[in-house]
Amino acid sequence: MLCVMGNAIFTFSSSYLMLAVGRLVSGFPHGAFFGVGAIVLSKITRPGKVTAAVAGMVSGMTVANLVGIPVGTYLSQEFSWRYTFLLIAVFNIAVLTAIFFWVPDIRDKAQGSLREQFHFLRSPAPWLIFAATMFSNAGVFAWFSYIKPFMMYISGFSEASMTFIMMLVGLGMVLGNLLSGKLSGRYTPLRIAVVTDLIIVLSLMALFFFSGYKTASLTFAFICCAGLFALSAPLQILLLQNAKGGELLGAAGGQIAFNLGSAIGAWCGGLMLTLGFAYHYVALPAALLSFFRHVVVAGIRTSKTQAAIGHAGCRMTPSG
Repeated sequence: MLCVMGNAIFTFSSSYLMLAVGRLVSGFPHGAFFGVGAIVLSKITRPGKVTAAVAGMVSGMTVANLVGIPVGTYLSQEFSWRYTFLLIAVFNIAVLTAIFFWVPDIRDKAQGSLREQFHFLRSPAPWLIFAATMFSNAGVFAWFSYIKPFMMYISGFSEASMTFIMMLVGLGMVLGNLLSGKLSGRYTPLRIAVVTDLIIVLSLMALFFFSGYKTASLTFAFICCAGLFALSAPLQILLLQNAKGGELLGAAGGQIAFNLGSAIGAWCGGLMLTLGFAYHYVALPAALLSFFRHVVVAGIRTSKTQAAIGHAGCRMTPSG
């Protein structure tokens, strides 16, 4: 409902203040939508298929990047930007209707008090996952926030080529997310995250060193964006697995980390430009932030291993 209201305000706004209010209101539900969506899927999907189900949910966002952005751009250029946000409001109404009729009521009647829901934060694992999520977005967005000048001024593409480039990276997001869902049946979310992290770090380094070559820039941009969305479902599942009793708070924290990472990444990339470096240098802090995420994910693995050893030791220790 907030999405409908926000985009309606945006569509019929007559001042900058109304535009800002509409954007703020429409942005409020973003984190809750994906966080609660992951929780719902974890409760209605059969064991072993949860990661694939969450990947399916996230695929909606990847399809929006592939199709929605070009359509919105076309409507804005040919008619008015108001038509773009009016269309979004119509889609919001369709989503609201679908939720009302198709999503079951799965409220947990045994849920503890608000204070008890914070207990999962006593463990280091959720904090490590929050950090991994933050660095995940920060790493890619340090570069992706400047993709247009990167591709135009460094790789040599024309401005007219940017629509094709954005569709290509959008396709990478779709395929990366789908591949992650497929692999979830064979590998654990943590293992998928570790391998994907390494791929993103290498692709960002390649973007820096081979940015002057058009084919290389397109290839590694595709791989990098595919990796970002291949990480989304595994990280959400890891968070739900380590937020027992506080799943909703954990999901909200994950979305906060996601958006915080976007802001930090864009700032780090912009810092390189402020210091006078060329646009391809934004890939260096991007790779560094992604490497930090790789270290954090390794820390998650160590934390889980130590927890498993400790649990096994407790079971082997004879009582009184």
